[in-house]
Amino acid sequence: MKTPHLLRVEQGAAEYAPLFEAARSLDLRIGWLELGGSVPGAVPPGLEAAAGEGALRAVAVGGGRVAVVKPMKGAPVLRDLLREHFRGCALVLLFGGGAADLPSLSRDGETYRVASGAVVRTFNAAHLAAALRRPRPFAPENTESVENPETAATGEAAPEGMP
Repeated sequence: MKTPHLLRVEQGAAEYAPLFEAARSLDLRIGWLELGGSVPGAVPPGLEAAAGEGALRAVAVGGGRVAVVKPMKGAPVLRDLLREHFRGCALVLLFGGGAADLPSLSRDGETYRVASGAVVRTFNAAHLAAALRRPRPFAPENTESVENPETAATGEAAPEGMP
């Protein structure tokens, strides 16, 4: 299985709507993973009961959505989460705790900034989506330009306040 690119985010999913749309136009999928927070909303009682009894997974389908409850023992393992829930995704945006060593993505107006190590790259949504087809487009040691041609990696430290 090909592991998706991972980028940490601190803004809500709505900030990345143009990126989701650009990826969709290239037939690429983006996943969203929230770590460290509480599970939103109430878990349906039937799923809660099944998970409490030891079901490997309890799944409810309806209204255009799927809800899955899976009991966990111990802390989540990122590699396992990616394998189980994000197969086929080119990118997973990671919101919330942990993974400080991952590159970060932020949006500023119409541009997206990826900070990886001391390198900050700037993209528009279309160029960022296209970069997802490359093996390691955000690696600090990657010297091949993947950005919007009108912008370039600064090679400088991320500005204050940028993770």
